[in-house]
Amino acid sequence: MLPNDPSQGTFHRLVKKIFEARQQAVSSGKNIDWGTAEALAFATLVQDGFHVRISGQDVERGTFSHRHAHVFYQDRDGYYNPINNIIPESDKGVRKFIASNSHLSEFAVLGYELGYAQTHPNTLTLWEAQFGDFANGAQVIIDQFLCSGEAKWNVKNGLVVLLPHGYDG
Repeated sequence: MLPNDPSQGTFHRLVKKIFEARQQAVSSGKNIDWGTAEALAFATLVQDGFHVRISGQDVERGTFSHRHAHVFYQDRDGYYNPINNIIPESDKGVRKFIASNSHLSEFAVLGYELGYAQTHPNTLTLWEAQFGDFANGAQVIIDQFLCSGEAKWNVKNGLVVLLPHGYDG
């Protein structure tokens, strides 16, 4: 048994229903929701050889319980990462999709992710404020570095900032 083998584990019944509905939506091509579309986009990038990294207060589950990037076993320690399951067997030791819950220090975490995106330009690096107003704690990073970095220092950065609750954009 592989330690990350979903067929050998027990998952919460509601999470199982979410994944069954996702499978049905993808098979039929109808009723694909936000979480499923996001997972398909991330999985496509991983399948094409790119790395995807998302961090924030609740990104493993998703602020609206929509993502489920890590599905935790109910009968043992650990979790299953569905997106990394599409990686070819030869690359199994490489984590190409990383969803990492962060602590509640938006300033520090966004600053770290900004630097990570700068040094890893071929990785889709995303930071998600758990709630749109949580971005207030990172406002200095946004104003001084993210928004003005190109104008001040001719530094381009591909960091994606996600602000749930309709504050995106």
